[in-house]
Amino acid sequence: MVEALIILVNILFYFSLINLVAGFIRPVYALWFLDRSNRLKVIWIFGSAGIILFVTKILLQLLA
Repeated sequence: MVEALIILVNILFYFSLINLVAGFIRPVYALWFLDRSNRLKVIWIFGSAGIILFVTKILLQLLA
């Protein structure tokens, strides 16, 4: 069960990194759901999600 959670967190982590890179190129690609988007919001939303998912990934790998 923990292995499935690790896989899910890995998928979400890499999705967040892909959106972070796409948001640096053009912020509207990553933040299509907001009416105003800029690179700072991309860093804030997907950067913080990436950091949280990375820490979660490390903690889950220590448990397994």
